[in-house]
This record gives sequence, C-alpha cells and structure tokens, in this order.
Amino acid sequence: MQLETQKFYYTPEEYLEMEEKAEYKSEYRDGEIIPMTGGTKNHHKIALNLAASLKIALRRQNYNVYMVDVRMWIPRYRQHTYPDVMVIEGQPIYTGTRTITVMNPMLIAEVLSKSTNNYDQGDKFLYYRSIAEFKEYILIDQYQYHVMQYLKIAENQWSFTELEHESATLSLQTVDFQIELRDLYEQVSFAANNEE
Repeated sequence: MQLETQKFYYTPEEYLEMEEKAEYKSEYRDGEIIPMTGGTKNHHKIALNLAASLKIALRRQNYNVYMVDVRMWIPRYRQHTYPDVMVIEGQPIYTGTRTITVMNPMLIAEVLSKSTNNYDQGDKFLYYRSIAEFKEYILIDQYQYHVMQYLKIAENQWSFTELEHESATLSLQTVDFQIELRDLYEQVSFAANNEE
C-alpha cells in the first residue's frame, strides 16, 4: 500500500498570518512554506561582522543596512525570504501594512551553508535578479576563506569576482566599502564548523 503525502499550498496572506504567530521563521516559495534551519555560530558571526562593518562604514549616508530578521518580498516569483544582510539605498519600499517586509535591496549577502549552498547560488539568485534595484550579490562560504561577488554591469549581464585568501579584500561596488577577509571571518573557527 502506497501512502500519499499531502502537500499544502498557501496564499502569501495566509503565510504572513502564520509567520506572525510562528515560533520559528519560514520562507514562502510560491505557495509552499519552507521552515528555515537554524544557522551555525560561524554563520551568525560572519553575517554580523559584515552587517556591523557596513553599518559603521555607511553611517550618516542615505543607506539602510538590515540583517536576518527583515523579510523580503519578490513579487515576480512570489517569494518571501530572509536574506542574511541587505543594503537599501534611500527609503525602503514596504509591502503590506507593517514595516517588516521590504522590496528594494540594492545589495544582498548570503552566508552559505551545506543545506542552502545550491539554492543560494541558483534559484535564489535568479529570484533576486528580478528586483530592479538589485545590483550586487555577495556569497560567503562559512567553511573556508571564500567569497563570491556578482556585480550587475548591464541589463542581464553580471561580472564575477572570487576571493579565496585571508589577506584578500572584498571591495563592494554599489557602496564605498572594503573589508579584508580576515575581518569578515573574525572569530570564525573552521575546525568547529561541523554543526550542520
């Protein structure tokens, strides 16, 4: 006898209502609700190092830096997601009645994990590219010194830069910001990164 698994599909409004009451965060992918796995300590340290450094570097400028808990809506692909770090130039464009879901980041950074690595580099990047303001994508490996940087140079054209050494410097192109990988990975222990 074959057991049928029942699949549920939700509207974005149903997802948002459920997310308000949930004890843990989930992403919304065109009708499906996908629970988010908890990040490792190294994942959190890298995201915090980047967000804190960006916040300081962009102080008193017309940018907003967000980390992890601010949700993003991607209308073309009907996706609600929680990027690790986002930068918005000027005022955020919100969707819904609350100011927790934004739609206009110019820069997004994701810390890669074993469970999200392929998604972050594949479909998620495709979804992000549908955002008109989006111009720079940073992918940070939490298991070794390795950063991938994508920069929009024209419509449907992106350049790619790869950094793999502790002494390398990540230079963002959409904002005036540089950080050495040794600072981006400060207090990260690669040996202790078997938590996933």
